[in-house]
Amino acid sequence: MTVRTRFAPSPTGRLHLGNVRAALLNWLYARKTGGKFLLRLDDTDLERSRAEYADGIVADMKWLGLHWDEFARQSDRLARYDAAAEKLKSMGRLYACYETPEELKLKRFSQVSEGGVQVYDRAALRLTDAQKQAYEAEGRKPHWRFLLDAKDVRWNDLIRGECSYHGSRVSDPVLIREDGSPTYTLASVVDDVELDVTHIVRGEDHVTNTSVQIQIFEALGRDPATIHFAHFTLIGDIGGHNLSKREGGLSVANLRDDGLEPEAIASLLARFGTSDSVEPVASLNALIPGFAFEKFSRASPKLDPEDLLRLNAKIVHGLSFDAAKTRLPEGADEAFWDGVRPNLTKVLDAREWWALTHQPVAPVLGDPAFLAEAAKLLPAEPWDATTWGTWTKALGAATGRKGKDLFMPLRLALTAREHGPELKTLLPMLGRARALARLEGKPA
Repeated sequence: MTVRTRFAPSPTGRLHLGNVRAALLNWLYARKTGGKFLLRLDDTDLERSRAEYADGIVADMKWLGLHWDEFARQSDRLARYDAAAEKLKSMGRLYACYETPEELKLKRFSQVSEGGVQVYDRAALRLTDAQKQAYEAEGRKPHWRFLLDAKDVRWNDLIRGECSYHGSRVSDPVLIREDGSPTYTLASVVDDVELDVTHIVRGEDHVTNTSVQIQIFEALGRDPATIHFAHFTLIGDIGGHNLSKREGGLSVANLRDDGLEPEAIASLLARFGTSDSVEPVASLNALIPGFAFEKFSRASPKLDPEDLLRLNAKIVHGLSFDAAKTRLPEGADEAFWDGVRPNLTKVLDAREWWALTHQPVAPVLGDPAFLAEAAKLLPAEPWDATTWGTWTKALGAATGRKGKDLFMPLRLALTAREHGPELKTLLPMLGRARALARLEGKPA
């Protein structure tokens, strides 16, 4: 059996880190087993799906390096869902319902008030043909529900272990909306059947869906034993809330625009929720050998964005000039990159140090007499990495200063910053004319 996994986002927003984790785990399992990875856009929600979101998902996946073997779009397969719905109707497993959203809300409220289980009461099964005709004469369009068997549904989850749900405790799911469009539940099962998906890896918020979909698999002729499920815990923020694209979760687009490296995101998410140490990797392929569902905990991991920044900094510190040069300011050379790289969290932070060494900066001045002496002792050019040491040694001997008392006033005057790359590296980039002007209190 060839393993076939799928990532099936809805193009109703941009990808966030919760989505990326699902995509990454499916990709890693397919790659480790020599299988196939399918990207499928679940775009049957005609009201909320947008072409720009679909294009954004494709762009985000490519940027992350999560390349797919096959691609599908549910809007291209509507005839397949219609055929499946007709089959289920002929079997008596799909029945028409006419309740309005308001009526269904009242039913749920009544069930809560009475302390009962909140499941659909199947009132539509008791409608006569005359009642159905009367509803349709009012202009009501039916939605169609799948008739669940009142039986225990079990599966051995690759992360959660043994799982079971009884059909009587779950509402018959709506498979066809009033406008005739299929819901996620029907379209997803039809696709998984017809596209030969063998492993469904997704968040634990889909566990109840799995109990329902297993019955639909059976009704459509797919043996559920040929499909394996793995439900991972959802990512929470450090405040305990789940990340969501509708609630301001961290989007891939924003992270990319902020200068995060895709390898930092993958390094964190691939091992998030496992006992493995989270260390940066140079490529996604390095994550494949150590991947295993058995490593994932049932506890919900909490994401601190600072963890991403720490990983990103480690990756940036290891980037070669050739890997970074297209993102550096025009004119930046390898010497500049090697000099500033150890102080960067993101590649784009290099712009700040380029501006500092190549554009006017207002110096922060301390002791005027000390800075005047520093200006007097400033060596002649040419300058190199030894110039800083030669200059400060002479200045220390002339003023009796050492340590922070010697170096900090110079750093503030030359860079207007208390921290940054080593001045032995920055000084040759500044050049004597600019350094002298700043020591004299002139923006240069």
